[in-house]
Amino acid sequence: MLITGLFHVAIKTDRLDLTNAFYEKVLGLSQAPRPDFGYPGAWLACSTPGGDAVIHIYAGGPALGGADEVAKGTAAIDHLSLTAHGFHAFRERFREYGLDWREFLVPGTDLWQLFVYDPSGVQLELTFDGRAEAGPGPDMSEGRCYVAGTSFFNPDLYLSLGD
Repeated sequence: MLITGLFHVAIKTDRLDLTNAFYEKVLGLSQAPRPDFGYPGAWLACSTPGGDAVIHIYAGGPALGGADEVAKGTAAIDHLSLTAHGFHAFRERFREYGLDWREFLVPGTDLWQLFVYDPSGVQLELTFDGRAEAGPGPDMSEGRCYVAGTSFFNPDLYLSLGD
Protein backbone atom coordinates (compact mmCIF):
# COMPACT_ATOMS: atom_id res chain seq x y z
CA MET A 1 0.00 0.00 0.00
CA LEU A 2 1.24 3.48 -0.86
CA ILE A 3 -0.20 7.01 -0.87
CA THR A 4 1.31 8.78 -3.88
CA GLY A 5 -0.02 12.33 -3.52
CA LEU A 6 -3.02 14.59 -3.23
CA PHE A 7 -5.47 14.12 -6.13
CA HIS A 8 -7.78 17.07 -5.43
CA VAL A 9 -9.58 19.06 -2.76
CA ALA A 10 -13.36 19.62 -2.98
CA ILE A 11 -14.83 22.90 -1.77
CA LYS A 12 -18.54 23.64 -1.37
CA THR A 13 -19.92 27.07 -2.21
CA ASP A 14 -23.21 28.90 -2.55
CA ARG A 15 -21.46 31.60 -4.66
CA LEU A 16 -19.99 29.72 -7.61
CA ASP A 17 -19.38 32.96 -9.53
CA LEU A 18 -17.30 34.55 -6.74
CA THR A 19 -15.47 31.32 -5.98
CA ASN A 20 -14.51 30.74 -9.62
CA ALA A 21 -13.46 34.40 -9.96
CA PHE A 22 -11.21 34.15 -6.88
CA TYR A 23 -9.40 31.00 -8.00
CA GLU A 24 -9.05 32.22 -11.60
CA LYS A 25 -8.43 35.98 -11.22
CA VAL A 26 -6.62 36.08 -7.89
CA LEU A 27 -4.74 32.76 -7.82
CA GLY A 28 -4.39 32.24 -11.58
CA LEU A 29 -5.87 28.74 -11.81
CA SER A 30 -7.70 27.78 -15.01
CA GLN A 31 -10.91 25.91 -15.76
CA ALA A 32 -10.43 22.22 -16.51
CA PRO A 33 -12.93 19.89 -18.19
CA ARG A 34 -15.56 18.72 -15.69
CA PRO A 35 -18.05 15.88 -16.15
CA ASP A 36 -21.76 16.73 -15.97
CA PHE A 37 -22.64 15.60 -12.47
CA GLY A 38 -26.11 17.10 -12.72
CA TYR A 39 -25.34 20.06 -10.48
CA PRO A 40 -23.23 23.22 -10.92
CA GLY A 41 -19.55 23.31 -10.16
CA ALA A 42 -16.08 23.72 -11.61
CA TRP A 43 -12.74 21.98 -11.75
CA LEU A 44 -9.74 24.29 -11.48
CA ALA A 45 -6.24 23.36 -12.58
CA CYS A 46 -2.71 24.52 -11.91
CA SER A 47 -0.66 26.02 -14.71
CA THR A 48 1.55 22.97 -14.99
CA PRO A 49 2.26 20.83 -18.06
CA GLY A 50 -0.27 18.25 -16.85
CA GLY A 51 -2.78 20.93 -15.86
CA ASP A 52 -4.17 18.70 -13.14
CA ALA A 53 -7.50 19.73 -11.61
CA VAL A 54 -6.48 20.18 -7.99
CA ILE A 55 -9.50 22.08 -6.71
CA HIS A 56 -13.03 20.88 -7.34
CA ILE A 57 -15.85 23.32 -6.61
CA TYR A 58 -19.42 22.19 -6.24
CA ALA A 59 -22.57 24.21 -5.79
CA GLY A 60 -26.31 23.62 -5.91
CA GLY A 61 -28.07 20.80 -4.08
CA PRO A 62 -25.09 18.70 -2.97
CA ALA A 63 -23.23 21.75 -1.69
CA LEU A 64 -26.26 22.99 0.22
CA GLY A 65 -27.06 19.63 1.82
CA GLY A 66 -30.67 20.63 2.36
CA ALA A 67 -29.83 24.03 3.84
CA ASP A 68 -30.35 27.47 2.30
CA GLU A 69 -26.65 28.25 2.20
CA VAL A 70 -23.28 26.58 2.58
CA ALA A 71 -21.53 26.77 5.93
CA LYS A 72 -18.53 29.12 5.81
CA GLY A 73 -14.99 28.44 7.01
CA THR A 74 -12.63 25.52 7.07
CA ALA A 75 -14.11 23.66 10.05
CA ALA A 76 -11.85 20.79 11.14
CA ILE A 77 -9.46 21.38 8.23
CA ASP A 78 -7.40 24.41 9.16
CA HIS A 79 -6.07 25.30 5.70
CA LEU A 80 -5.11 24.07 2.25
CA SER A 81 -1.46 24.57 1.28
CA LEU A 82 -0.41 25.12 -2.34
CA THR A 83 3.15 25.49 -3.58
CA ALA A 84 3.64 28.68 -5.56
CA HIS A 85 6.11 31.03 -7.27
CA GLY A 86 5.95 34.82 -7.32
CA PHE A 87 5.56 35.84 -3.68
CA HIS A 88 5.53 39.59 -4.36
CA ALA A 89 3.23 39.28 -7.38
CA PHE A 90 0.66 37.43 -5.26
CA ARG A 91 0.81 40.16 -2.61
CA GLU A 92 0.16 42.75 -5.31
CA ARG A 93 -2.72 40.68 -6.67
CA PHE A 94 -4.29 40.55 -3.19
CA ARG A 95 -3.93 44.35 -2.93
CA GLU A 96 -5.39 44.80 -6.42
CA TYR A 97 -8.53 42.88 -5.44
CA GLY A 98 -8.78 44.46 -1.96
CA LEU A 99 -8.23 41.17 -0.13
CA ASP A 100 -6.62 40.76 3.27
CA TRP A 101 -3.72 38.35 3.75
CA ARG A 102 -1.05 37.35 6.24
CA GLU A 103 2.64 36.45 5.79
CA PHE A 104 4.99 34.03 7.50
CA LEU A 105 8.57 32.79 7.40
CA VAL A 106 8.74 29.18 8.59
CA PRO A 107 11.37 29.20 11.38
CA GLY A 108 14.72 27.66 10.44
CA THR A 109 13.76 27.26 6.75
CA ASP A 110 13.68 29.15 3.47
CA LEU A 111 9.90 28.70 3.20
CA TRP A 112 7.91 31.91 2.72
CA GLN A 113 4.14 31.79 3.11
CA LEU A 114 1.11 33.88 2.26
CA PHE A 115 -2.26 33.14 3.83
CA VAL A 116 -5.52 34.25 2.21
CA TYR A 117 -9.15 33.08 2.30
CA ASP A 118 -11.38 32.10 -0.60
CA PRO A 119 -14.96 33.50 -0.75
CA SER A 120 -16.31 30.52 1.23
CA GLY A 121 -13.86 31.13 4.08
CA VAL A 122 -11.46 28.31 3.21
CA GLN A 123 -8.01 29.39 4.33
CA LEU A 124 -5.26 28.93 1.75
CA GLU A 125 -1.54 28.84 2.46
CA LEU A 126 0.66 29.62 -0.53
CA THR A 127 4.16 28.28 0.15
CA PHE A 128 7.20 29.61 -1.71
CA ASP A 129 10.86 28.58 -1.82
CA GLY A 130 12.42 31.83 -0.55
CA ARG A 131 15.72 30.99 -2.26
CA ALA A 132 13.96 31.30 -5.63
CA GLU A 133 12.14 34.55 -4.82
CA ALA A 134 13.51 38.04 -5.45
CA GLY A 135 13.07 40.90 -3.01
CA PRO A 136 12.48 41.04 0.73
CA GLY A 137 11.04 38.13 2.66
CA PRO A 138 7.73 37.96 4.51
CA ASP A 139 6.58 40.88 6.64
CA MET A 140 6.57 39.48 10.16
CA SER A 141 5.24 42.66 11.79
CA GLU A 142 2.21 42.61 14.06
CA GLY A 143 -1.01 42.69 12.07
CA ARG A 144 0.64 41.27 8.92
CA CYS A 145 2.33 38.18 10.40
CA TYR A 146 0.23 35.01 10.28
CA VAL A 147 -0.89 33.78 13.71
CA ALA A 148 -2.15 30.19 13.72
CA GLY A 149 -5.75 29.84 14.84
CA THR A 150 -6.57 33.53 14.30
CA SER A 151 -9.15 34.26 11.61
CA PHE A 152 -9.04 37.40 9.47
CA PHE A 153 -11.80 36.28 7.06
CA ASN A 154 -14.17 39.04 5.89
CA PRO A 155 -16.70 37.78 3.30
CA ASP A 156 -17.58 41.32 2.19
CA LEU A 157 -14.13 41.72 0.62
CA TYR A 158 -15.00 39.19 -2.11
CA LEU A 159 -18.18 40.77 -3.46
CA SER A 160 -16.31 42.84 -6.05
CA LEU A 161 -14.93 39.66 -7.65
CA GLY A 162 -18.33 39.06 -9.22
CA ASP A 163 -18.14 42.30 -11.23
